[in-house]
Amino acid sequence: MGIADDGWPASLPVAQVRIARPTDRLDDVVRFYVDGLGLRELSRFENHAGYDGVMIGLPGSGYHLEFTTHVDGSPGDAPSNENLLVLYFIGEAAMDAVVARLGEMGVESVVPENPYWETNGGKAFPDPDGWIVMLVPQPVF
Repeated sequence: MGIADDGWPASLPVAQVRIARPTDRLDDVVRFYVDGLGLRELSRFENHAGYDGVMIGLPGSGYHLEFTTHVDGSPGDAPSNENLLVLYFIGEAAMDAVVARLGEMGVESVVPENPYWETNGGKAFPDPDGWIVMLVPQPVF
């Protein structure tokens, strides 16, 4: 089993990764991830079998988040404080710029459940559904 040119194992030749979840607060969630964190809105769709959705981009098009809402409601609240999206920065100053932007939006950090994150300079921010986005000032490897 070799590794493909892009780093994926030859046995798993994946072209894109999408993490998708439902929400009843689509506009607020999009504002948090786009205006607050600084990700890009890649595309959106409406009324696809009762679903509306927005794809939020990480750099490039290979990795992105999808948030959907359904006309009959969507169970969007986070099941626990350990459901994390972790973003590692290239330094504390880069992370602090995002922390400041979130603060300007009225988003306050919370104490992470796992003390590992604070020990390593991480800051936890709940999105509008309570899912935690963990900002960490440097990669771990």
